[in-house]
Amino acid sequence: MVKKMMEQRNIADSGTACKITAENSLKLSLPDWARDGQYRFTGDLRPCMQSPRRIVKAGIVKPDYAQHPNGVSFSEQSDRASNTSIRIYNETELEGIRHACRMGREVLDEGSKALRVGVTTDEIDRVVHEACMERDCYPSPLNYYNFPKSVCTSVNEVICHGIPDYREVEDGDIVNIDVTTYTGGYHGDLNETFLVGKKCDDDSKRLVRTAYNCLKSALDMVEPGTLYRDLGTSIHKTAVKQNCSVVKTYCGHGIGELFHTSPNIPHYHKNKAKGKMKVGHVFTVEPMINLGVSKDCTWDDRWTAVTIDGKRSAQFEHTVVVTENGLEVMTARDDLGGGERPVAVMPEW
Repeated sequence: MVKKMMEQRNIADSGTACKITAENSLKLSLPDWARDGQYRFTGDLRPCMQSPRRIVKAGIVKPDYAQHPNGVSFSEQSDRASNTSIRIYNETELEGIRHACRMGREVLDEGSKALRVGVTTDEIDRVVHEACMERDCYPSPLNYYNFPKSVCTSVNEVICHGIPDYREVEDGDIVNIDVTTYTGGYHGDLNETFLVGKKCDDDSKRLVRTAYNCLKSALDMVEPGTLYRDLGTSIHKTAVKQNCSVVKTYCGHGIGELFHTSPNIPHYHKNKAKGKMKVGHVFTVEPMINLGVSKDCTWDDRWTAVTIDGKRSAQFEHTVVVTENGLEVMTARDDLGGGERPVAVMPEW
């Protein structure tokens, strides 16, 4: 049995991936980095094996990091080294970003329809990947600094950057689906957290509601002249009223031709973010809110960020542009077309 499992393992992914046709005992096993029994997880969630990386169809325009062996974005590195101001996009460029954001919205809605008790996050990744291919979009997370999947799926105590795998979603889980699409030379980025099944406890519902309201409180402030650092204060006040905390390690960011650029937008109180909003600025706001303390750590897969105390975390994200009268939410959620809503729904707040 051990020999057969080793033969099925995808060696190229360093003991983290196996074929979809592999036996369940292998698919549900821990990846190599966690297999020796010495790794200390902060909560109850455990990783499983992943499927092999999915193929991007020919003809889709790719960002510069897509085929780099280490997933390096030289355009982002150059931007960080030389950029001294926040880019102002013109209307033609904004149309390109709007299209990327509309595609991202459609892709996230497709992923959310597939989310339910018993589905694997790998299946969510398949749905998202295929939805991107159908729309001639590149899934921006794929190979970004070697991230192995087309979407981030963050379950329960995972704050962000969760890697889809063969674990089945359980009744009572909360799952964040984070989608970014690249098309026409622009990225569009958004995410939502979903309550799965019928067994989500009151704390989980309070957490998800608070994360949503934290995003809303920040977006209510977006208009020309607002200091970027002030968004964190609004988010902080909203979170602490519900006995939640705000993650400090990860922040919102400028987006457009680059996946990540200026401005940086911390979500916590008394941050030192520079700059104030001007018409044509495009950025994400994506506060990560915890039930327990704000501190985080990262699994040895080098991606999965989890709460240090193992308590749950939730997040919502939009890409926005500053306008003369306030903002345009470029990734706004549309009605799901009159069909059945997914079993795992974003709360109607």
